[in-house]
Amino acid sequence: MALISLGSLAAAIFLGFFRKMNTGLVCIGFALLLGKLAGIPDKEIIGGFNYSLFLMLLGVTYLFGLAEWNETLKLLTKKITVLAGKRTYLIPVVMYLFATVLSALGPGTIPTTAIMMVFGMTLAVEMKINPAMLAAIIFLGAAGGGMSPLAATGIIGLNLCEEFGAPLLVNGVFSSTVYAAVVYIAFGGYKLKSEKALKFSDTASFNRAQIITLLGICAMVGMVMIFKVNVGLASFTAAMALSFFRVSDEGEALKRIPWGTLLLICGVGVLMNVIIVLGGIHLLSASLASIMNAATATAILGVTAGVMSWFSSTSGVVMPTLIPTVPHIIHQMSISVNPVEWVTAISMVSNTAGISPLSTGGALALAAYSSEAGAAAGEMDRLFVKMFGISAIGVVTLSTLAYFGFYRWLL
Repeated sequence: MALISLGSLAAAIFLGFFRKMNTGLVCIGFALLLGKLAGIPDKEIIGGFNYSLFLMLLGVTYLFGLAEWNETLKLLTKKITVLAGKRTYLIPVVMYLFATVLSALGPGTIPTTAIMMVFGMTLAVEMKINPAMLAAIIFLGAAGGGMSPLAATGIIGLNLCEEFGAPLLVNGVFSSTVYAAVVYIAFGGYKLKSEKALKFSDTASFNRAQIITLLGICAMVGMVMIFKVNVGLASFTAAMALSFFRVSDEGEALKRIPWGTLLLICGVGVLMNVIIVLGGIHLLSASLASIMNAATATAILGVTAGVMSWFSSTSGVVMPTLIPTVPHIIHQMSISVNPVEWVTAISMVSNTAGISPLSTGGALALAAYSSEAGAAAGEMDRLFVKMFGISAIGVVTLSTLAYFGFYRWLL
């Protein structure tokens, strides 16, 4: 049954990718079938649904759905980018920094990518910046900041490694910065020049609704960081205030909640709970431990996470599958290692793989560039190859650094 349970997870990922089905929905169905075969009560199967995690993700995505609808975040992005002026070579740097900060404040990796990619690809077209480079840098910033305890991926990561703790935000930002710098230098970002410069006068002023929205977001961050309020509850409270002042549209914000993503994340959790009960995690841990030693373990976990992320969700599938194996592998290998090193490798290599157009981050970039540039099929094919290449090289680069103890240096 342990082997069958792992096979069901692989089948769910396969169906999700090739049949374009929601992997979380498939996982819930498989969890029921496995549970009945193994005699697991329905109550125990349902117990795998993480209600606390669902509430946190729902609150955060709803609040930023309000902020996205009234274009507060879009205008803020424009004003930050204006800081580069004629120094075009600074635009990728500014976009990276702002993507990191914005993602860390709550929207997380994919919402931040979606918000910034449209404007980023517009800049790429207008200012003749390589779209593959700018898209990768924006996504890496969003991925690093997304490890914040206020953002969805960071919330998921902290839930998964609660027993041993992990400074995911610091490690994530450092790791993303390293590869973003590699991409920036490799594509000659430091050579960019342009006579065209955006000015603050080119951007609108924040209106009443947007100012109140910004204050609401700041209040949410303050409640979480200073008063240690649950991020989901704080987000709903801030959203309530925004609705009271009628600064956004509740109906439109509800439509912007990524219900499919929430179902994916929590649905995989239901199946993972059944897999744990049936001993699947112990079996997977033993299998990985059999091909690892103390020197290669971090790199192998990184490569595994990266390849999995090309075909499935980082936060919804890869992290929930691999992070729970960490303490088991350490126990089975009887080695002394800080589990945070392995968790960081899993999280950041899989996030880097998300630059691929096969994943959501890369797909958003392709869609945005196609819309802004009106690019022909041949140009889009070349951009697809470039972005997948950046993703693949990122997986290899960070996994190689992992082999030489890069993630150990961050501890």
